[in-house]
Amino acid sequence: MSAPDRTAPRDGGRPAGRPTDLPVLLPFALPRSRPAARLRPVHGWLLCGLAIVALPAWAQGGAAALSPLEVVIKWAPLLLTGFSFNVAISLMAMAIGTVAGLGLGLAMLGEGRVLPRIAWAATQVFRNVPWLVLLFFVMFLVPFQVTLFGLRVPLPDWVKATFGFSLPVMANVAEIVRGAVRSVPNTQWEAAESLAFTRRQTLWRIILPQCAKRMLPPWMNVYALIAMATVQASIVGVTEMLTLTAQVHAAEGGRPELFAPLYGFALLCFFLYCYPIDRLTAHLERRFETR
Repeated sequence: MSAPDRTAPRDGGRPAGRPTDLPVLLPFALPRSRPAARLRPVHGWLLCGLAIVALPAWAQGGAAALSPLEVVIKWAPLLLTGFSFNVAISLMAMAIGTVAGLGLGLAMLGEGRVLPRIAWAATQVFRNVPWLVLLFFVMFLVPFQVTLFGLRVPLPDWVKATFGFSLPVMANVAEIVRGAVRSVPNTQWEAAESLAFTRRQTLWRIILPQCAKRMLPPWMNVYALIAMATVQASIVGVTEMLTLTAQVHAAEGGRPELFAPLYGFALLCFFLYCYPIDRLTAHLERRFETR
């Protein structure tokens, strides 16, 4: 029996005389057993469930994040309602102030000594005090309700704000009346006196009709100023356009990019309302120009 040949290869071709090679680690592969096969459908159903839950939330969040233009269009009816309230306050304040200012201006033109001085002092005070101060003055000093013949009449904030705005209107209209009457030549007074007109008749029948065209342009300027000043009523709690704009901005989550569109819309509304008044005033000044 012959001895085995040590140089012959063994174990798949490795020479017997050489040292054994180190084993090579192959990449790990998950055996395709039955539990691993069941793992994939479970993950798939889990992802589907998460998608079903997340999609409505994503859709709701995307719908809430409207563009600035869409936000303005969405809230435009409400903001225009607030703007109409500003216009209503300005019209009422202008009406009250015009009637009171006409009487105050005529009082400054009186022949006595005491009444013209009192009227002049009141005119100077209300003309040279900030309008916001007058508004606070009325809001805090005028009661919330008054009792007339046993009947309680409430005075809401917007009513007090209207009276507050009518005070500077009264003073400015009084100065307009005084200046217009003084601008009429003295020959008109002398001619009326020669015709045996009394001072009252001269004032109401001759002087004031001539003053109407002189008073109209500055009167319209005062109205434009009071219309723009009505936004100050938001400081004292009146729900007007500026208050509603702030509320809309808060309702939309206080997004910083909505500041310019929302307040720009308010700016546009006041500009479109006041600019035609300014152009009409300039036209009337040219038409009624007196020399």
